[in-house]
Amino acid sequence: MYARLITVRGATKIDETVDFIRESTVPDLRQQKGFESINLAGNHAAGIFTVLTIWQTEADRDSSEGFSEKARTEALNILGGELTVDHLEEVVRETGSTPPTTGAKLHVRSIKMDPAEVDGNLAVFKDTVLPDMKATPGFMAARQMINRATGEGRVGTVWADESSLDAALQKAEDRRAVANSRGVQFGEDLRLEILFRG
Repeated sequence: MYARLITVRGATKIDETVDFIRESTVPDLRQQKGFESINLAGNHAAGIFTVLTIWQTEADRDSSEGFSEKARTEALNILGGELTVDHLEEVVRETGSTPPTTGAKLHVRSIKMDPAEVDGNLAVFKDTVLPDMKATPGFMAARQMINRATGEGRVGTVWADESSLDAALQKAEDRRAVANSRGVQFGEDLRLEILFRG
C-alpha cells in the first residue's frame, strides 16, 4: 500500500474542516481508482491537523494527485495554516483486538535512516518492536510508512486513552537506544486524536 500524508500546522477550524472533508470530499474520494482509506486526526490546542490517505498502488496514489490538490486547497481555505505533503510506502499495518475508533489517541513519530538499511530495520521492527507494542495495554493499531529513496518515514500508533499512550511512550524510551544503534534517528513527536476514519 502507498500513502499520502498531509500535515497542517497553524490549523484553526479543525472541526469544521472534518465536517467539510467527510461531507464534500470523501464521497468523491471513494470513487478514485485504488483508494483504500482515509484517516483524519488533530490536536486542537497545538493547531495540528493530519490527513492520511492509503492507496492500493503507487500509480493509484500518484494519479489522484490532481484531485488531492484541489481538495486540500478547498479544505485549507477553511482550516487555515500551512501544509506539507509526504508520499510514503506503508510497510507495516497492524490492528489490535479492538480496532481504532474516533476519539482514540494517535502518536506519530518521524524517523530517518540510511535508505540502504530500511529492510533490515523493518525486520527488527516487525520481530521485536511490534510484538512489544501489541502486548502493551490499550494498544489499538500501529502503522509504519517509509520513503525508500530518502529513508524518511513515520511510525504511528493508536491507543485507547491518554494513560495507555503515556505508558507506551515510557516503554518506547527503552527501545530508543537499540534503534539509535542501528542508525535510526527520531524527529518530530505528535500527539493527536482520531477525528474521522473512512
